[in-house]
Amino acid sequence: MEESYILITGGAGYIGSHVNRLLNSKGFRTLVFDNFVTGHRRFVQWGQLVHGDLRDSAQVEELFNRYPIGSVMHFAAFAYVGESMASPAKYYRNNLLSTINLLDAMVRHGVDGLVFSSSCATYGQSTEIPIKEDHPQQPLNPYGQSKLMDEVIIKDYCRAYGLNAVALRYFNAAGAGIDAVIGEWHEPEPHLIPIVLDVALGKRQYVDIYGDDYSSPDGTCIRDYIHVQDIAEAHLKALLHLDKVKGWEVFNLGNGNGYSVRQVIAAAERVSGRAIASRVCERRPGDPVCLVGSSAKAREVLGWKPGFAEIDTIVETAWRWQTRLNELLKKPL
Repeated sequence: MEESYILITGGAGYIGSHVNRLLNSKGFRTLVFDNFVTGHRRFVQWGQLVHGDLRDSAQVEELFNRYPIGSVMHFAAFAYVGESMASPAKYYRNNLLSTINLLDAMVRHGVDGLVFSSSCATYGQSTEIPIKEDHPQQPLNPYGQSKLMDEVIIKDYCRAYGLNAVALRYFNAAGAGIDAVIGEWHEPEPHLIPIVLDVALGKRQYVDIYGDDYSSPDGTCIRDYIHVQDIAEAHLKALLHLDKVKGWEVFNLGNGNGYSVRQVIAAAERVSGRAIASRVCERRPGDPVCLVGSSAKAREVLGWKPGFAEIDTIVETAWRWQTRLNELLKKPL
């Protein structure tokens, strides 16, 4: 009997590519399915690659017909908060339809194990710190709303069709592989750390600070930054945990440490040794003041804990990658 694949949707993206690399290093056979709208071919250096789109149900069916798939890790989604506020239809059409097509194929082909990439954006404004898994889910933006809707859909499929799923709600993914082979690369770049480092590299004049009048110590938003390698390790542990899941289970992934926008800028200045200019702008719609997660459940049940706790360490890996990416982009791709 042919060995089955772990299907990784969105495996050419930032987080999916790190998970794909880790699984291959552990001897898993992976199948990456990506449309390269936001992902990069050069990030798929491990496993089998199929170019396709989850929104096309015929392509998804062909994928499941052609390859023996044992379980699924679902990363494919649009994930920019600001863009979702401006173009909610794009997010609902893509994120929900992709998930439904994937789940339907899993049911038809008897694939019952799913690890789902969810988000702390499903919580909205926190009423307690750190945020636990039973915190009310009241998203402030269409991206978070689409992830919450995906969760509801997956739970219903688990109940009705016997699927078993683990959802990982992680906080702000950051950093890059230690050897800087892969890292964060979005076009345009919406995330704070690479934007700040672009200023250090001279690729931007300044970093925009969206509001300095929040109820935080320095007036700027606070986020829980979690290294992408720690997120990858958690996905591996969730995959191994699937055999123990009956239906649906969810885990938060966070460091439990919150850093403000100004603290991140200061960390980038320390790491790069360069001054980083900033300017204060109006608040950005859909941004909660503080998102810091509790990973107590993941630590207890999955045996997971973050290995990169300090913001300077996380930023240092990002800086190593950003400087390498800067050189790569000067060459023909």
